[in-house]
Amino acid sequence: MPVCQQDLWMTCGDGTRLASRLWRPLGDGRWPVLLMRQPYGRAIASTITYAHPSWYAAQGFVVVVQDVRGQGDSEGHFGGFDQEAADGAEAVRWARGLAWANGRLGSYGFSYQGLSQLLNAAAESDPTALPDCLAPAMAGPSERDHWASEGGAHWWALGLAWGLQLAALQCRRRGDEQAWSQIRRSLESQAFLREGMALLAQHDPRGMALGWLQRDPAEELGWRRHPISLALLRQPILLIGGWYDPHLRGVLDLWRRCLAAGGQPLLRIGAWTHLDWRGGIDELQLAFFRRHLQAERPPQAFGPGQSVQLASDLPLELASESTLAVAVAVQCQSSGSWLREPFAEQPSAGGGGPEGQCWGLASGGLAAVRADEGQLLPGGQGHGRVEFVHDPWRPVPGRGGHLGLDAGPCDRADLDGRCDVVCFTSSPLAESLALVGQPELLLTVGADQASFDLAAALAVVSGDGQRVSQLATGFLRVYGQAGPDQSAPRLRLNLQPLAARLEAGEALRLSLAGAAWPQISVNPGDGSLPLGGSSSSHRTITIWLELAQARLRLVPISPGAPGAN
Repeated sequence: MPVCQQDLWMTCGDGTRLASRLWRPLGDGRWPVLLMRQPYGRAIASTITYAHPSWYAAQGFVVVVQDVRGQGDSEGHFGGFDQEAADGAEAVRWARGLAWANGRLGSYGFSYQGLSQLLNAAAESDPTALPDCLAPAMAGPSERDHWASEGGAHWWALGLAWGLQLAALQCRRRGDEQAWSQIRRSLESQAFLREGMALLAQHDPRGMALGWLQRDPAEELGWRRHPISLALLRQPILLIGGWYDPHLRGVLDLWRRCLAAGGQPLLRIGAWTHLDWRGGIDELQLAFFRRHLQAERPPQAFGPGQSVQLASDLPLELASESTLAVAVAVQCQSSGSWLREPFAEQPSAGGGGPEGQCWGLASGGLAAVRADEGQLLPGGQGHGRVEFVHDPWRPVPGRGGHLGLDAGPCDRADLDGRCDVVCFTSSPLAESLALVGQPELLLTVGADQASFDLAAALAVVSGDGQRVSQLATGFLRVYGQAGPDQSAPRLRLNLQPLAARLEAGEALRLSLAGAAWPQISVNPGDGSLPLGGSSSSHRTITIWLELAQARLRLVPISPGAPGAN
C-alpha cells in the first residue's frame, strides 16, 4: 500500500506547539492511529528497535510520532517524565481527531516512549484521552527502582550515558556545537565515566539524569513513582521485556499492576538487550493492533478462567496471530525457544520445595583462590567461611548482563579466575534443569570498612569447564558494617530474573565480588555515596562470607502484588 508523510503541529492548552510527523496510506480514507511520543527526534522514530513507521502505515494505520515538549522541534522546556501526563492526554485526543483517523487509537514505544504512553492525566475522566490499546516496552513507573538504581547503587555507566545523550540533544537545540562535541568525545573515549557528572552539571544542570545521580538510591525519600490510571491498566496491553534489559523489573511491575486492576495483559520477554531485539517484535505488535483496532469488535486476548497451555518447549511462533491467546510467553536464554505460561506452578528441582529451587553454599576457605573449590549444594545446608579483598586499584569489572554498556550474554571464565572473585559451583548435572524465576541470595556478610558492595553473577559452566556463560547479575550496596567484632547481618541480594535450561553435564555457578565497574561506581569504603571510579582516597576492603545459613534460591515469578519479587 503506498504511503505518504507529512509534518504537523499540535497546540497544547498552554499554547506550546509540539512537532509531529505523520505517515498514512495514500488516498482518501480513515484508518486507526498508532501514536508514539519520544524525546530523540521524530525522524528516528525508534527505528533502532522497531520497523519504520511507513511499514505500519502500509498495513492500514495512520502513524504519528511526536517530539515531546522541549525536544526535537517541539517548543517549551523539557521537564522529563513529569510533563508527560498532561501532554500525553492532549496528544491522544488530538491524534484521535485527525482528518485521516477513524476514531480508534493505539500507542507503542520502548524505554522513555514506553513510560510516556502510560502517563495520562485524563485517562479516568475523558474516554477520548484513553488509548484503545497500548504496547509499552522496557519501562516502569518507579524512577529509582526501574530507571536509575539497583540494590542501593546507581546505574553508573548507563545512567551517565543516557543523561549525556539527553544533554547533547539540548546542546543541539541551543546551537552549542562546542558543548555537543565535548559530550560526544567524552562518550566515545569513555572519559564520561569520570567526567560525566561535571558535564551534566555544566550542560544540563536541571536534567532528570543528574537529579537521579545526585540522589541517594538507598533512600526512598525524594524519588518519584509515577501513578498510572486504573482505566489505562485495564485496557488491552502488550508488555514487552528483555532478560538483558535494565527495565525488566519495571515491566514485571506493570504486568502485576494490570492484573491487580482487573486487566488481561499480554507479556512477552525475549532474550534481548535494551537495544537488540534479535529481529524485533513488529509482526507480533501488528497482530495485536490489528486485533484491537482493525477488527469489527476487538476480542479480548483470553477470557476469565480460560485455560491455556502450561510451560512447554513446543515451538511458539512469536509473530503468529494465535499467540495472542497465550497470556505470557518468554524466550529461553540458552535455547532460544519460547515457553508458554512459564510462571505457572512448576515442579521443584534440586529439593527446592514449593518456594522454588534452592542451593546451599559451602567452602573450605579457598573459594576465592580456586574457582572450583566453592560448592553449590542443591537443597543442602551451607558451611564454611570465605574472606576476600576488594582492591580499588584493580576493581573487578562488570561485564554484559542487563547493566553493561556491552549488555547481553558473555563468557566470564577469566573473571572467575581472579582471586577477588568468590565462586560456588554445583556438581555436573545428571539431567537437564530448567531455571525460570528471580535468583535470590540470602547471605551473612561483613566487612572491615563502613561500606562495601557485593556484585553477584549466575552462570552456566560448560561440561569441559572452559566456558562460563553468564545468565544474570545483581548488586547490593551495604552501609554501616565496619569492625570484625560486630555481628554481620544476613542480607538479601536479588539478581535479574531469568529463563534458561542447563543440560546434563553442565554446572551452575554463583560468583561474588566487591565491584562491578563501571556498571556501578566503585565504593570508597568510608560510608559516603560512591560517585565514580577509584581514587587515592578509596579504601581496601576485606569482605567475609559466613556460609552456614547462606542460601541461593530461585523465587518463582508470580502475579502477586506490584513490587513483589
